[in-house]
Amino acid sequence: MKIAYQDAMQIHESSTKGLGGRIFGKRHSRRPSITQIILGAHERGQDPLLLLKTLQLLWTKKEMKKQLKEEIRRGFAGLEDPLAGLLDILESSSDWKGKGHSLGYYITSELQLWMKEHPAVQQSGMKLKKLQTRVLRILAQCPANLLDPLISIYQLHTADRNYLLGHVSHLYHRGDYKEAAILSIKLKLQPDQDVEKMCMPLLFQDKINLMEDYVGEYPELQCKLLQILDTWCEPGFNIRDIARQYQGLSRYKPDKLNRKMLSKLVFRLLDRFNVDPALCPNVINQRHLRTLHYLFYKRFVEKTMTQENWKDHVQSTVGENQWLQGHLIQLLISYCDLNTAARWAQRCNLPKEMLPNGVADELQKLKIQESVEEAAKAENYEEVNKKDYYQLPIPRANIHFLQKWEEMLQCWEKVLQPGQIVAIDMEWRPSFGMVGKPRVSLLQIAVKDEVFLLDLPRLLEHAEMEGEKEKLPHFIQMLYSDAAITKLGYGMSGDLSSLAATCFALKGMDKQSQGVVDLLTVDKQLQKSSIDWKKGSRKADILSAEQSYEDKGIRQPEKGLSLLVQHILGKPLDKTEQLSNWEKRPLREEQIIYAASDAYCLLEIYEKLCKDPASFGLSSDLTKSLVGKPSVKARAKKQLNKQEVPSPCGQQCKGSDKETSHPPAPISPKEFSVVCDNMLQGLGRYLRCLGVDVRMLENEDDHRKAAEIARQEGRVILTSGLPYQTLQSQVGEGRCFSVNCSEKAKEQALQVLKHFNVHVTLEDIFSRCQVCNCNKYLKVPKERMRQLVEGSKRSAGDGGTSCSTPCEEKSSRTCDAAQPTETAQGEWPEGTDPCGAAVGLEEGTTLQVAAIPPGVLDKAELTDFYCCTRCGKVFWEGSHFGRVVSQFKDVLVITGDEQSIYKLS
Repeated sequence: MKIAYQDAMQIHESSTKGLGGRIFGKRHSRRPSITQIILGAHERGQDPLLLLKTLQLLWTKKEMKKQLKEEIRRGFAGLEDPLAGLLDILESSSDWKGKGHSLGYYITSELQLWMKEHPAVQQSGMKLKKLQTRVLRILAQCPANLLDPLISIYQLHTADRNYLLGHVSHLYHRGDYKEAAILSIKLKLQPDQDVEKMCMPLLFQDKINLMEDYVGEYPELQCKLLQILDTWCEPGFNIRDIARQYQGLSRYKPDKLNRKMLSKLVFRLLDRFNVDPALCPNVINQRHLRTLHYLFYKRFVEKTMTQENWKDHVQSTVGENQWLQGHLIQLLISYCDLNTAARWAQRCNLPKEMLPNGVADELQKLKIQESVEEAAKAENYEEVNKKDYYQLPIPRANIHFLQKWEEMLQCWEKVLQPGQIVAIDMEWRPSFGMVGKPRVSLLQIAVKDEVFLLDLPRLLEHAEMEGEKEKLPHFIQMLYSDAAITKLGYGMSGDLSSLAATCFALKGMDKQSQGVVDLLTVDKQLQKSSIDWKKGSRKADILSAEQSYEDKGIRQPEKGLSLLVQHILGKPLDKTEQLSNWEKRPLREEQIIYAASDAYCLLEIYEKLCKDPASFGLSSDLTKSLVGKPSVKARAKKQLNKQEVPSPCGQQCKGSDKETSHPPAPISPKEFSVVCDNMLQGLGRYLRCLGVDVRMLENEDDHRKAAEIARQEGRVILTSGLPYQTLQSQVGEGRCFSVNCSEKAKEQALQVLKHFNVHVTLEDIFSRCQVCNCNKYLKVPKERMRQLVEGSKRSAGDGGTSCSTPCEEKSSRTCDAAQPTETAQGEWPEGTDPCGAAVGLEEGTTLQVAAIPPGVLDKAELTDFYCCTRCGKVFWEGSHFGRVVSQFKDVLVITGDEQSIYKLS
């Protein structure tokens, strides 16, 4: 068998030489016609290698695609064993190992379709086992698009499971961790494997998406993975000790895989897999500890939280967890005094051995009952002069707290009136970064002289008990969708998202909303208006007020809605109740007044802006300019360091909070510029082929350099895995996008183009140099290129290296975004001076004419060459150019360029 195989290979090699060598190599001028080759193959009988030779020739001719398909089917029908023949073909050819649609993929796909029409060719028994053994060797090195058809054709799901596990284990111990994981997923071997052993190398190699796919269909494995990651988050755990167990890890950067990044990953996976957070006590405790630090900052540094709210949240955060209670005592010692720490220790019933010495001593001195004077002293610094803040201009009797549907009738009648102006706000319990979206606890609706506070959980519960659970969602839908009612809000998109999480029937309200005026948009317009309301006396008043607040030790300068209220109405909004526990009932009186004020102030702001918009630098037609879809509140903490860069897409991007009222307008590749992280260089090259302006990080570059480039040049960051969590917080909204690193470059590119609505045309393909990203080419006639090649050879003989010296005194014209396609060649300027090839190049650039293979200049069909003006690389339209361009057909399909698709078909 081995001798027969070698004889066949000799026949194949000699036949290939007669055809002109390899597909992409040199060709002899004398060769038989395609018809002669096909007839000769049939006369000699069907041999897999001779069939391959025939198919390779047809593959280079795009116009013979139909004949290629027919020849594949005819060839397999003539083979004694088509399944063994396919393996002979794949083992004898290497083109299928590359990226994209190869001849091997085309042959395999056609065989799969042919087998459905001829089920009798299926094998079984020992013969099938031998074929499965052979195909497994191919699967270890084949691209992802070949896995599914080969697994299906050779029925690998029926193969001996222990043998499959052994093969995957062999790949794993060879260091092919990614390939072992992909094959395990395809063959569904995960339940019989060690999840830690399989997933940890993927984590170290930043293959996060592949790791998630590995456990994606197995809840038990998801829990095991999360428990492992949680263990790694224990204080003192050394991740590098684990990394040393895995040999040959590529792209592993120890500094990147830290406890903070792992914690973020765990929370994201908890949310994605809907797993009980109690499974990960370490990350939960660390998150609660950060919450404690945040609460102490709000209470004792910013002074923007009342004692009541602060105490409520602290108790809820630490619960019965002694570890957190111990940290609470340490924080109290730092921010307060030993007496306060001792009181909390008494409240938490902490054992004395857990207490610092000073606190334990103070605890002994405490009396069982606190005196009234001590309580008054503890609350004394809480008193704030309310006259310094916005005051609700309506009596308390006009604030209605609604918990039953019968009480809603009055609200319904007053709110749902044509021409009505309604202010809407929502409150929910602060999540402090925990898993899941917040659920609305209170919905505030304000009209002239009245405010309705809707206890949403109670109303929904009461309506369901009465069998009328659709009434309340119906009311809210009617309110938001009625264009005759003006709805006011501040960052309404975030509110609507929480509303949808509270009641599934309200999902998609942001798309149904009409007549919305989002005062967050007004706030941004005020900041950008030509009349700077921060200057002059107005700014002096504001600074004076802020200084007085700081002098009194009351609070930090205002921001968000409170600052807007101060600018428009003269006094800030008191936000000390903002972080209340809004789920707790009954609500305190301070919470009720705050909730009513939060909504009613929007009515007063809108009224004042409408009366005199010009004084605030706004358009006189205020209503028309502001009514539209809701925008979203900025996430205050993360937004401080973000640069305001408009998103290239009009839609909400991954990692973005911005939305617009219309679908994103399509953009061309020329208008789209990106920076690719060093793990996505294949994607970067593919996007360059499509005309996208791409900068790529080098392998040794830190991920953070992508954020620096994006900010300086206004580019979108394309990244994957853990770096996305860091990079998205360093750039403007919508300027960072995460792709699946386990997919091929083509699938990644399709995902990017679709998300940002980039429309690729045939003229865009190859409009940029894949090497240096330049979009300027020189068109050089063949005869002039021949002169340059000959001159380069002479210069090389004389010790010179440049072919451009003889032409430097002449002028030349360059063309932007030109490419070697039939449609673009006519765009080149006629009569370009052939001696100007060097002048159009950038300074110091030399044409790489030595890279032109011998024989190319002798091709009669070739008339012009295209030279990159930055790096000097020379391009021309080779015999396989049409086939290469046709590989981008899917890209043109996805972006809707029907005319270009027609040209390729």
